[in-house]
Amino acid sequence: MSTLKKPVITEKMTSLTEKFNRYGFVVDHTANKLQIKDAVQNMYGVSVDKVNTMNYKGKHKTRYTKTGWVEGRTNKFKKAIITLSEGDSIDFYSNI
Repeated sequence: MSTLKKPVITEKMTSLTEKFNRYGFVVDHTANKLQIKDAVQNMYGVSVDKVNTMNYKGKHKTRYTKTGWVEGRTNKFKKAIITLSEGDSIDFYSNI
């Protein structure tokens, strides 16, 4: 099982990257900060200063269709904001 699932690439996250050298990742919800730090350092070859994590609960959703009301939940997930050391950076678009 992989600790890092996908990077968060949004307008808000891009501005944080440019200003404070911070990157966002959706991570496994059972991973702790040390595991996340090791995974980022091994995958991208950078040194990590800080790791901040946020747990998101799944939202309750309903919608009306031809067959009636459909109810469900979105998945829960954990997001990590990684602060890199001065001079380090991650290029997500290098593999494209």
